[in-house]
Amino acid sequence: MKLKGINASSKKTVDLIKKTFAELVEEKREMQSITVTELVKRANLTRGAFYSHYDNIYQVANEFQEEILEQVFGNDIKIHNHEDLQAYIDNFFMYLDEHNNIYSQLLTSDEALLFITRLNKKICLKLPSIINDQTSHLNSLFFTDGTINLIVKYFRGEIEESLEDIHQYIKKMAKQMFSDINIK
Repeated sequence: MKLKGINASSKKTVDLIKKTFAELVEEKREMQSITVTELVKRANLTRGAFYSHYDNIYQVANEFQEEILEQVFGNDIKIHNHEDLQAYIDNFFMYLDEHNNIYSQLLTSDEALLFITRLNKKICLKLPSIINDQTSHLNSLFFTDGTINLIVKYFRGEIEESLEDIHQYIKKMAKQMFSDINIK
Protein backbone atom coordinates (compact mmCIF):
# COMPACT_ATOMS: atom_id res chain seq x y z
CA MET A 1 0.00 0.00 0.00
CA LYS A 2 1.29 3.43 -0.91
CA LEU A 3 -0.08 5.73 1.77
CA LYS A 4 1.10 5.47 5.36
CA GLY A 5 -1.00 6.64 8.31
CA ILE A 6 -4.20 6.91 6.28
CA ASN A 7 -7.18 8.91 7.49
CA ALA A 8 -10.74 7.61 7.93
CA SER A 9 -11.77 8.53 4.39
CA SER A 10 -8.76 6.77 2.90
CA LYS A 11 -9.43 3.73 5.08
CA LYS A 12 -13.00 3.58 3.75
CA THR A 13 -11.64 3.75 0.18
CA VAL A 14 -9.11 0.99 0.86
CA ASP A 15 -11.80 -1.18 2.48
CA LEU A 16 -14.08 -0.63 -0.53
CA ILE A 17 -11.28 -1.51 -2.96
CA LYS A 18 -10.51 -4.69 -1.02
CA LYS A 19 -14.19 -5.68 -0.72
CA THR A 20 -14.75 -5.12 -4.44
CA PHE A 21 -11.56 -6.99 -5.30
CA ALA A 22 -12.73 -10.00 -3.25
CA GLU A 23 -16.11 -9.95 -5.01
CA LEU A 24 -14.41 -9.92 -8.40
CA VAL A 25 -12.09 -12.77 -7.43
CA GLU A 26 -15.09 -14.83 -6.37
CA GLU A 27 -16.90 -14.13 -9.65
CA LYS A 28 -13.96 -14.59 -12.00
CA ARG A 29 -12.03 -17.19 -9.98
CA GLU A 30 -8.73 -15.70 -11.13
CA MET A 31 -6.97 -12.44 -10.38
CA GLN A 32 -5.29 -12.02 -13.76
CA SER A 33 -8.61 -11.29 -15.45
CA ILE A 34 -9.47 -8.45 -13.05
CA THR A 35 -8.65 -4.96 -14.29
CA VAL A 36 -8.33 -1.71 -12.37
CA THR A 37 -10.94 -0.20 -14.68
CA GLU A 38 -13.43 -2.93 -13.83
CA LEU A 39 -12.72 -2.67 -10.11
CA VAL A 40 -13.10 1.11 -9.90
CA LYS A 41 -16.25 1.04 -12.01
CA ARG A 42 -17.81 -1.59 -9.74
CA ALA A 43 -16.72 0.28 -6.59
CA ASN A 44 -17.85 3.61 -8.03
CA LEU A 45 -14.38 5.11 -7.52
CA THR A 46 -12.02 7.05 -9.74
CA ARG A 47 -8.83 5.51 -11.08
CA GLY A 48 -6.97 8.20 -9.15
CA ALA A 49 -8.54 6.97 -5.90
CA PHE A 50 -7.33 3.46 -6.66
CA TYR A 51 -3.83 4.54 -7.71
CA SER A 52 -3.40 6.74 -4.65
CA HIS A 53 -3.45 3.52 -2.61
CA TYR A 54 -2.18 0.79 -4.95
CA ASP A 55 -0.01 0.44 -8.02
CA ASN A 56 -1.94 -2.53 -9.41
CA ILE A 57 -4.42 -5.31 -8.66
CA TYR A 58 -1.68 -7.59 -7.34
CA GLN A 59 -0.86 -5.13 -4.55
CA VAL A 60 -4.44 -5.51 -3.30
CA ALA A 61 -3.99 -9.29 -3.21
CA ASN A 62 -0.63 -8.88 -1.51
CA GLU A 63 -2.20 -6.72 1.19
CA PHE A 64 -4.65 -9.51 2.03
CA GLN A 65 -1.71 -11.90 2.25
CA GLU A 66 0.24 -9.58 4.52
CA GLU A 67 -2.77 -9.15 6.81
CA ILE A 68 -3.14 -12.86 7.38
CA LEU A 69 0.63 -13.30 7.80
CA GLU A 70 0.57 -10.53 10.40
CA GLN A 71 -2.29 -12.30 12.16
CA VAL A 72 -0.34 -15.57 12.19
CA PHE A 73 3.08 -14.19 13.06
CA GLY A 74 2.47 -10.67 14.38
CA ASN A 75 2.99 -9.25 17.85
CA ASP A 76 6.09 -11.38 18.39
CA ILE A 77 4.10 -14.42 19.49
CA LYS A 78 5.38 -16.21 22.56
CA ILE A 79 4.01 -19.62 23.42
CA HIS A 80 5.22 -20.78 26.81
CA ASN A 81 2.66 -23.46 27.60
CA HIS A 82 -0.38 -25.28 26.26
CA GLU A 83 -2.72 -22.52 27.41
CA ASP A 84 -0.77 -20.02 25.29
CA LEU A 85 -1.05 -22.36 22.30
CA GLN A 86 -4.80 -22.71 22.85
CA ALA A 87 -5.18 -18.90 23.15
CA TYR A 88 -3.16 -18.44 19.96
CA ILE A 89 -5.48 -20.82 18.11
CA ASP A 90 -8.51 -19.00 19.56
CA ASN A 91 -7.20 -15.62 18.34
CA PHE A 92 -6.48 -16.94 14.87
CA PHE A 93 -9.96 -18.42 14.50
CA MET A 94 -11.54 -15.24 15.86
CA TYR A 95 -9.74 -13.34 13.08
CA LEU A 96 -10.95 -15.84 10.46
CA ASP A 97 -14.51 -15.56 11.75
CA GLU A 98 -14.41 -11.75 11.63
CA HIS A 99 -13.22 -11.91 8.01
CA ASN A 100 -15.26 -14.94 6.98
CA ASN A 101 -16.94 -13.34 3.97
CA ILE A 102 -13.76 -11.91 2.46
CA TYR A 103 -11.77 -15.15 2.78
CA SER A 104 -14.67 -17.19 1.40
CA GLN A 105 -14.50 -14.98 -1.69
CA LEU A 106 -10.71 -14.89 -1.99
CA LEU A 107 -10.13 -18.61 -1.56
CA THR A 108 -12.30 -19.49 -4.55
CA SER A 109 -9.38 -18.43 -6.74
CA ASP A 110 -6.71 -20.98 -7.61
CA GLU A 111 -4.11 -18.19 -7.31
CA ALA A 112 -5.03 -17.95 -3.63
CA LEU A 113 -3.80 -21.50 -3.22
CA LEU A 114 -0.29 -20.30 -4.05
CA PHE A 115 -0.51 -17.98 -1.06
CA ILE A 116 -1.80 -20.82 1.10
CA THR A 117 1.29 -22.83 0.15
CA ARG A 118 3.50 -19.87 1.12
CA LEU A 119 1.65 -19.46 4.42
CA ASN A 120 1.95 -23.16 5.17
CA LYS A 121 5.73 -23.09 4.61
CA LYS A 122 6.15 -20.08 6.91
CA ILE A 123 4.11 -21.70 9.67
CA CYS A 124 6.08 -24.94 9.36
CA LEU A 125 9.31 -22.99 9.73
CA LYS A 126 8.05 -20.96 12.72
CA LEU A 127 6.30 -23.62 14.77
CA PRO A 128 9.42 -25.68 15.62
CA SER A 129 11.10 -22.54 16.96
CA ILE A 130 8.42 -22.21 19.65
CA ILE A 131 7.98 -25.90 20.42
CA ASN A 132 10.91 -27.91 21.78
CA ASP A 133 10.76 -31.43 20.32
CA GLN A 134 12.99 -33.60 18.14
CA THR A 135 10.09 -34.46 15.83
CA SER A 136 8.73 -30.93 15.73
CA HIS A 137 9.36 -30.57 11.99
CA LEU A 138 7.15 -33.55 11.16
CA ASN A 139 4.59 -32.55 13.79
CA SER A 140 4.55 -29.00 12.44
CA LEU A 141 4.20 -30.16 8.85
CA PHE A 142 1.41 -32.59 9.69
CA PHE A 143 -0.42 -30.12 11.93
CA THR A 144 -0.21 -27.13 9.58
CA ASP A 145 -1.08 -29.12 6.45
CA GLY A 146 -4.16 -30.49 8.17
CA THR A 147 -5.19 -27.17 9.69
CA ILE A 148 -4.76 -25.16 6.52
CA ASN A 149 -6.52 -27.76 4.39
CA LEU A 150 -9.51 -27.78 6.73
CA ILE A 151 -9.68 -23.98 6.67
CA VAL A 152 -9.41 -23.81 2.88
CA LYS A 153 -12.06 -26.51 2.46
CA TYR A 154 -14.34 -24.59 4.82
CA PHE A 155 -13.94 -21.29 2.96
CA ARG A 156 -14.39 -23.01 -0.41
CA GLY A 157 -17.59 -24.65 0.82
CA GLU A 158 -16.20 -28.17 0.38
CA ILE A 159 -17.11 -29.39 3.89
CA GLU A 160 -20.22 -29.01 6.00
CA GLU A 161 -18.53 -28.32 9.33
CA SER A 162 -18.70 -24.78 10.70
CA LEU A 163 -15.67 -22.62 11.36
CA GLU A 164 -16.34 -23.12 15.08
CA ASP A 165 -16.34 -26.91 14.60
CA ILE A 166 -12.96 -26.68 12.87
CA HIS A 167 -11.67 -24.30 15.55
CA GLN A 168 -12.55 -26.69 18.36
CA TYR A 169 -11.18 -29.68 16.45
CA ILE A 170 -7.85 -27.92 15.80
CA LYS A 171 -7.55 -27.01 19.50
CA LYS A 172 -8.23 -30.63 20.46
CA MET A 173 -5.68 -31.91 17.94
CA ALA A 174 -3.05 -29.40 19.08
CA LYS A 175 -3.52 -30.47 22.67
CA GLN A 176 -3.20 -34.16 21.74
CA MET A 177 -0.41 -33.73 19.24
CA PHE A 178 1.73 -31.49 21.39
CA SER A 179 0.81 -32.97 24.79
CA ASP A 180 4.24 -34.45 25.44
CA ILE A 181 6.18 -31.55 24.00
CA ASN A 182 7.97 -29.06 26.21
CA ILE A 183 6.86 -25.68 24.98
CA LYS A 184 9.56 -23.04 25.41
